Amino acid sequence: MTTVHTLASGSSGNALLLCSDTTRILLDTGISCRRITTALRELDLSPEALDAILITHTHTDHIAGLQTLIKRTALPILATDRTCRELEYRIAGIQDVLQPLPVCRPTVLGGCTVTAIPTAHDAPGSCGYRIDTADGAVGLLTDTGYVTEEAQEILPGADLVFLEANHDIETLRSGPYPYYLKQRILGTQGHLSNEDSARFAVTLAQAGASEIVLSHLSRENNTPAMARFAVETALSAAGLAPALSVAPRDTLSAAHIVGRRVLCRR
Repeated sequence: MTTVHTLASGSSGNALLLCSDTTRILLDTGISCRRITTALRELDLSPEALDAILITHTHTDHIAGLQTLIKRTALPILATDRTCRELEYRIAGIQDVLQPLPVCRPTVLGGCTVTAIPTAHDAPGSCGYRIDTADGAVGLLTDTGYVTEEAQEILPGADLVFLEANHDIETLRSGPYPYYLKQRILGTQGHLSNEDSARFAVTLAQAGASEIVLSHLSRENNTPAMARFAVETALSAAGLAPALSVAPRDTLSAAHIVGRRVLCRR
């Protein structure tokens, strides 16, 4: 059985754990090493029990705990070549454990196959991931201003997808953020809105996704209710009803079990 837990999901920190029968992968380390260790302990695991760490990009809310974590373990850290170079600039001594990943080309990692998917974000080398396991495929797409062509090609067919629904556009526009930050978030190298997420959720569900978890919600410019309503409305209009939930911001989530299920169509 393959399970996925989010350890945190939001603008203040992101980390996700995938566990198959043979392989344990941590995706991003955007919370403190102490919080990561505590969450792993709740699952009867430790950092030393992991097989690898995947990094999407080098913004702090995705690597905050990495420097301390690599002092405790010698885990391989996989990311795109450009992200690996950025990590070398930021974290002393990390080069010995870095393993560059090709983009859009499957790479075997333990009992899984990992594919890095380029994203449109203001961090060099940023990517999402598709991870194929014996039980089905998991997708992760956050921190992207739009759904890239590569994501449109590679992610459909995944069974469980963690999909960014960062902001409600009108809430962001009328909110307290300074103009330059609003423009960054709304731009082509920013973040997916609820509406963007809803459109791609329909594509994913039509291609067989049986569960979608809305992720990386802004605390100031969105709410779980708004994100879920936007995506659920679009899915319902298309006659689709995959399992739909919102990843908790600061706490360990329940287990999401990877597997293709019979979809309910309205």
